[in-house]
Amino acid sequence: MNDQDQTGPPEPTQPEPLSRRERPTRRAVLGAAAIGGITAVGAGACAWAGGWLPSDRLTPAKFADRFEQLSGVHDGFRRNHAKGVSASGTFVSNGAGVELSSAAVFASGSTPVTARFSLSGGLPTVADANATTRGFAVLFHLNNGEQWRTAMVNLPVFLDSVPRGFYDRVLATAPVPATGQPDPAKVAAFLAAYPETARAMALVKKTPPASDFSNSTFRGLNAFYFTNRAGKSIPVRWSVVPEDAFRPGSKDPRTDHDYLFNALIERVRSGPVRWRLMITLGAPGDPTHDATLPWPANRPRIDVGTLTIDALQTEEAGNARDVNFDPLILPQGISPSDDPLLNARSAVYAKSYRRRTREAHQPSKVDVQEVEATHDH
Repeated sequence: MNDQDQTGPPEPTQPEPLSRRERPTRRAVLGAAAIGGITAVGAGACAWAGGWLPSDRLTPAKFADRFEQLSGVHDGFRRNHAKGVSASGTFVSNGAGVELSSAAVFASGSTPVTARFSLSGGLPTVADANATTRGFAVLFHLNNGEQWRTAMVNLPVFLDSVPRGFYDRVLATAPVPATGQPDPAKVAAFLAAYPETARAMALVKKTPPASDFSNSTFRGLNAFYFTNRAGKSIPVRWSVVPEDAFRPGSKDPRTDHDYLFNALIERVRSGPVRWRLMITLGAPGDPTHDATLPWPANRPRIDVGTLTIDALQTEEAGNARDVNFDPLILPQGISPSDDPLLNARSAVYAKSYRRRTREAHQPSKVDVQEVEATHDH
């Protein structure tokens, strides 16, 4: 990637506060100069503009500070989803998406991708655990020079409807030293203040995680809009559904510290791993502003092609390590919805990116070559 891909948007200097429940309706302006890299969404970060609450000025810096408060500072690593491995492959469109969006990625043909698998949390050396949220982030390198970046997780819904909820939740649910578990009183108080999160947690509990990354479904939980060449727009959500058969994850404690990543490395060594890119079409009245609310199960889903991962790489300069998977870096034909999490994610990702790329990079915990060598013997 070029230097533009590795440069974050300018930090907002005049925060524009939003109330806790206010949902911005303005769309990020993604001009031609925005196509190539992270500066593509300076508009998204500036639209959020730094403040969710007039009273306490919850800025991107404070959000990054909270991750550091909980996990410490680990130079060169993301403040969230710190543990990960880089990947590469292709997306092959079957042409079905051209009726929905004018984005070049949906024209029949092949698009190279840079990707990253990760676990949530700010500890790059955390032990793999079945219940930990898994991430799958993808950068599509479109043949017209545009990019599409999306960060997906293996949950059926997001746990928070507004940025303030996320900020409060990560502290309320943090383990306390005495027990290694969250403080029940803090969790109860948080859920009383954010009943939408309690409902979302109940949905997550009904969706058991898969045994590993390769047979997990990943979802981009925010809503977006697709616009086709005729100018017709429709709300959408997307997911990638594995071709590998689903196997439920074990509830037993695992002694292998890195068993999820080791299994992924071995799976890719045995052959390419594939997912079907599915686009769910929204209908009038379906919520686009709240990622905790699922759309009805009977909404149409369109299979628009196959995403294949055929190689993994230990994170280092030149691969996914230095990519900011900003959800507002979008090609023509895809635009953001009124979900307030989108502008917030864009701004906080940029803050995290600027911090970690100014630090000395430490070796990744997930060393692909080391795992391969171990299994060869």
